[in-house]
Amino acid sequence: MAPTEAAPLDETLIASLVEDAILAPSMHNAQPWIFHYDPGTRTFRIRADRARELPLADPDRRALHISCAAAVLNLRVAAVRAGWDPVVGLLPDPADPDLLAEIELLPRRSESYEELAELYPALHRRHTSRAPFGDERVEGSLLDVLSRAALLEGAHLAFPDTFHRRTILDLSSEALVREQEDAAHRAEIARWTGDPPAGGIRDDGIPRYAFGPRSRGGGVPVRDFGPAPGASGTASGGPGATATPRSAPPLPDPDFVRESAVFEESPQLALLGTARDQPADWLRAGQAMERVLLEATLDGLATSVASQALEWSDLRWAIRDPASAMGHVHMVIRLGYGPTGPVTRRRTVGEVLSIGGAQGARPGPGSVT
Repeated sequence: MAPTEAAPLDETLIASLVEDAILAPSMHNAQPWIFHYDPGTRTFRIRADRARELPLADPDRRALHISCAAAVLNLRVAAVRAGWDPVVGLLPDPADPDLLAEIELLPRRSESYEELAELYPALHRRHTSRAPFGDERVEGSLLDVLSRAALLEGAHLAFPDTFHRRTILDLSSEALVREQEDAAHRAEIARWTGDPPAGGIRDDGIPRYAFGPRSRGGGVPVRDFGPAPGASGTASGGPGATATPRSAPPLPDPDFVRESAVFEESPQLALLGTARDQPADWLRAGQAMERVLLEATLDGLATSVASQALEWSDLRWAIRDPASAMGHVHMVIRLGYGPTGPVTRRRTVGEVLSIGGAQGARPGPGSVT
């Protein structure tokens, strides 16, 4: 395959690359990223947005790093498709820990990046599915493909056996019990889930239509973001709550009825991890997670993450398999054949992108002023 001819790096392309990048998943769809592009050096800088941290669910900012790294992977995929070689530097400034990554775009020199471009169609098709999956097992050859995707990004993917899977599910159930018994945790989740007050639209968080059905059986400990019976089901409003309509997917019927369903008895799980547990490892894990999710999407799989046990340090340690070489687990991924999840909203490119040199940066195209 011949290298793709590079598209001009004008503001339209820069905005398009970021629009693709922010399709990445993030904990509670908090979207904790900020992008800056320097035309003089053809370099993106991706920063953490501290206003979108989750201090209880993510006190060490592990999930924030993973989320931003998933956006980095998406930007790499989109850049290669546009004919540019993305050269990534993680945590380039030790004095600035919020600067998570730099991506320099170089003119295409080889075919070595082309494999990333093949993932591009999955960027717009990958959505978290909180629905039950079917009983059909994922074949070993496909699991090998997913394992390779993780390895290419410096992480490992392991598929737990029956005994270990039962342990993971029990730990997930324990995490859900702790969450329900902790009012502060429930309040933090409520801030990022549910619909805004009547007349409002939010461009972040998990809306009601994306909660999935309530569980009435099966082996999957399902995190139910829904309100208690009799509650309104509206969110108190995270940073993205607004009464101003924005460019986004069409809103679903607000009068929908949420159903219940039986989930699979023996869910197919994958553990994604690294040998070490430092911020750079979290960034590698986030890119690996997104590459695995995109590859799974291309291969017809539905996916979701089951991260609740990882939000408690003692449960996170217990979830690893002592018999494996995986030192630290960063994500539990649920795989299977089932319905694709719904589209959830994203902030506009103008809200997350600035363009310019170190001085005089300006908002990106389409920003709200």
